[in-house]
Amino acid sequence: MNKTYYVCKYTPVELLEALGGECEILNDMPEGFDLAEQVAHPNICGFGKAVLEAVLAGKVKELVLVNCCDTIRSVYDILEDSGEMDFLYMVDMLHCDTSCSRERTAAQLKDLVRAYGEYKGTTFDKEKFLKAFHPKKRTQDPHLAVLGARMGNELFQMTQDAMPLPVVNETCVNNRSVGDTLPEADLDFDQLMEWYAEELLHQIPCMRMMDHAGRKQFYQDPSLKGIIYHTVKFCDFYSFEYSDIKGHTDVPLLKIESDYTVQSSGQLSTRLEAFAESLNIETETRREKTMGKGYFAGIDSGSTSTDVVILDRDKKIVSSVIMPTGAGAANGAERALEEALRQSNLNREDIDAVVTTGYGRTAISDGDKSITEITCHARGAHFLDPSVRTVVDIGGQDSKVIRLNDDGSVKNFVMNDKCAAGTGRFLEMMAKTMEMNLDELSKVGLSYQEDITISSMCTVFAESEVVSLIAQNKATDDIVHGLNKAVAAKTASLVKRVGGEEAYMMTGGVAQNQGLVKTLEERLGTKLVISDKSQLCGALGAALFATEM
Repeated sequence: MNKTYYVCKYTPVELLEALGGECEILNDMPEGFDLAEQVAHPNICGFGKAVLEAVLAGKVKELVLVNCCDTIRSVYDILEDSGEMDFLYMVDMLHCDTSCSRERTAAQLKDLVRAYGEYKGTTFDKEKFLKAFHPKKRTQDPHLAVLGARMGNELFQMTQDAMPLPVVNETCVNNRSVGDTLPEADLDFDQLMEWYAEELLHQIPCMRMMDHAGRKQFYQDPSLKGIIYHTVKFCDFYSFEYSDIKGHTDVPLLKIESDYTVQSSGQLSTRLEAFAESLNIETETRREKTMGKGYFAGIDSGSTSTDVVILDRDKKIVSSVIMPTGAGAANGAERALEEALRQSNLNREDIDAVVTTGYGRTAISDGDKSITEITCHARGAHFLDPSVRTVVDIGGQDSKVIRLNDDGSVKNFVMNDKCAAGTGRFLEMMAKTMEMNLDELSKVGLSYQEDITISSMCTVFAESEVVSLIAQNKATDDIVHGLNKAVAAKTASLVKRVGGEEAYMMTGGVAQNQGLVKTLEERLGTKLVISDKSQLCGALGAALFATEM
């Protein structure tokens, strides 16, 4: 028997089950949208594409939708024309809980009974209907909550795995609350549908409902210890709720966006893990300290370079290494650690603990613990200069800005990891286009004459602009200054989003780019703290964490 899928908490699931249906939430994230993008507008939201992908791939034959937004209306129209469905129905729910809305909804429920009963060849079973209700129990234990737009199953599982406390999914269909009090047993069918219509409309409202202010109970719960606020690409429906939450809650808050594919969920792992670390909730028992030789290593495995710092028990740097990562994070880490040991005349057995960080951290087996680069850069920056409150790290594949607490822990952070815009990779590509290396690029642009603006931050389009400027015989200093301005503008927008405050430190290899540093200082209106150990900041932070194990 085919399952009947649904996507909204206002779907009358109990009614479908009373007519012989086996219902299931449609909330899986596909690998991509190859089929959906052949029939849908490119700017339809990721969830709408995920629904289309599931149907067009033959996984869904029965689907009941609710007209909650324009995307769902579009999905319905496309599927109705496709001829792929055995049963497709749109429930027309109103956006308020009034007597008129309840009357209209009751009529809709009766229409659904006729349509679905005719399709299934069944009639309404009152006993089965009443047994179908399973009121949701709300936890009073310390927990984290996912709010905002619906979150796919795969991303929610990743979120649960990353967090130190239980996570409750309070998005869309997952916060359904129907049938807390069942009706009198002697109600006839029409009376039951009137009661049911009121139950459906009187749930904790979603953002489409006019009384959506009732959602505040989610983030005013005293047992709530943190919020992951999720949005879906091309859906701006939740932006004003996120702003309201920021102004009315003191619990830690992380905002993430997915395009509803498995690939996009994987890209969010660093943000989720860093948020979990910032909660400072201990989930592991500390290992028993052994009397070793008192040396500790931090390995920062980045996309471009692998950095190693070895500290002694007094937290003094014994040796440090920066080497190209090469093919494979594990091999790069092994080579870099061997070189750091050689420089300090140590053996692997002399190292009491190793902490890994960076994008390749989980691929390195020779480590005692893995910590995100966000937390490690914060710790390293605080160690180098305790006055720093904002860290700017332009890495090879992403850029991040981190706000620090007084003790060097992470207060807040933002990342740009969706494309190469404003990253070290962007600068590397531009240097190659201008036939120079990164070291040469870092010294050019300080003595510009013409204030050129590169209008596009897309690496491909910016490269075309640079080629055009070269063809116009524009001075190299002027072109590089234009590139520096583009990166500085992108970075400054991240600083603004995180609420940056002085003092600012720039970490990572790009901190050695004199032209970019100067341009960013002009953009921010303040001096940047630049350490001679800026590129080692992540590895240093990891080594500092190793000393505490």
